[in-house]
Amino acid sequence: MTTTSTLLMGAGMGLGLIAAVGAQNAYILQRSIRGDVAMVPIVMFCILSEAILILLGVAGVGVLVESAPAAITVMTWFGVVFLLAYGAVAATRAIRPGGGLAVDDDARIPSTLGAVAACAAFTWLNPHAYLDSVVFLGTLANQQAGDLRWVFAAGAFLAGTAWFMLIGFGGRALRGVFARPGAWRVLDAGIAVMMVALAVGLIRG
Repeated sequence: MTTTSTLLMGAGMGLGLIAAVGAQNAYILQRSIRGDVAMVPIVMFCILSEAILILLGVAGVGVLVESAPAAITVMTWFGVVFLLAYGAVAATRAIRPGGGLAVDDDARIPSTLGAVAACAAFTWLNPHAYLDSVVFLGTLANQQAGDLRWVFAAGAFLAGTAWFMLIGFGGRALRGVFARPGAWRVLDAGIAVMMVALAVGLIRG
């Protein structure tokens, strides 16, 4: 397999995994639409986290993760609790009458540290991040001959970087739509349902 085809295969697999609807993507898009001033550190944190996870997978840590089912179980339940808690907050915003949901509502924009901390929880308390980026991508990368495994990893990383930049900075184009509080209530309701569904999915395995 050539370097180019390996790079493209890595990009395709990486994009297919990272672009799936999930808690992390929903959070980034929500913050982007709100015009969060912390978008740059949020996006950079996601890119760095993805790079670390992919590197761990290529380095063979995926094998260790697969051999530690107890750790995956503990991580899964932490993820379930976090998803349900965030879903409850989103549901509260969706059903609460009155204003406070407008795009320019600065009172609802968290500090940079708080925003990045929430993003860290969505990233590192998500067992699917380890299974997808570490185990799955790591396994596929190590199936490539020689140094082509790093080419595959580079393709996956570049795809993830492009995706995070797209939803992190492109979400602002939707601010006009979400200038109406009703639109935010619909979005928050959708996020609440998604978080609960993801939590149930984790429980069911």
